[in-house]
Amino acid sequence: MDKKTLKELLHHVREGQTSVDEALNRLSDLPYKDLGFARIDTHRELRTGYPEVIFGQGKTPEQVRDIIEYMLTGDNNILATRVTPEIYHAVTEVTDEAVHHEMARCITIRKKEPEYGEHRIAIVTAGTTDIPVAEEAAVTAELFDNKVDRCYDVGIAGIHRLYDHLDVIRQARAIVVIAGMEGALPSFVGGMVDKPVIAVPTSSGYGANFGGISALLGMLTSCASGVSVVNIDNGFGAGFLASMINKL
Repeated sequence: MDKKTLKELLHHVREGQTSVDEALNRLSDLPYKDLGFARIDTHRELRTGYPEVIFGQGKTPEQVRDIIEYMLTGDNNILATRVTPEIYHAVTEVTDEAVHHEMARCITIRKKEPEYGEHRIAIVTAGTTDIPVAEEAAVTAELFDNKVDRCYDVGIAGIHRLYDHLDVIRQARAIVVIAGMEGALPSFVGGMVDKPVIAVPTSSGYGANFGGISALLGMLTSCASGVSVVNIDNGFGAGFLASMINKL
């Protein structure tokens, strides 16, 4: 329940449109709903401005389905990350509004009309293999009412490809740059823009990449100012942070 919905509920009580008992029933799940195997943080949007997001990896299809079934009783948009096709099929048992973003490995359910601001987020990848992580970031940012520009496969090995996108990238308020291998692209972008750069190392690369460790260390030791780094393959975290920056 967000602040707007809470105010509407209180208004309905005052106007006699909702009984006190009905209101108490709705408020009884604050600050969380206990499903036995999960405790859904129904209070999170009141505290942070963003609802709880479901991390699907490691959960059974039935668990994700039951979590979403309860969240459908609320008013917030719903996002589940790291989901499988099996999880999506389970979710369709309780709603026909779920959208499966296969490349991003996400499920979204939009319950509110988008309210886009004037600013944008740019998401940039070094290579095509980084696109799944980029799409996780993009889907996250878009569900939280951000306009997103995608600039894919413009990495260091052919950096001239990036120049065609610089005007779009520079117009963004926050920039997510995603790269595997040695992870050099965020440093380059950071030296070309006056906006915060959120660097995302990916696990793509040959053996000495160590599953993304080389890209992570390269980004952490970036010589460009204004570059922050999230965890390996954490497109969701980057999209979430970019949304927070964009809405300041």
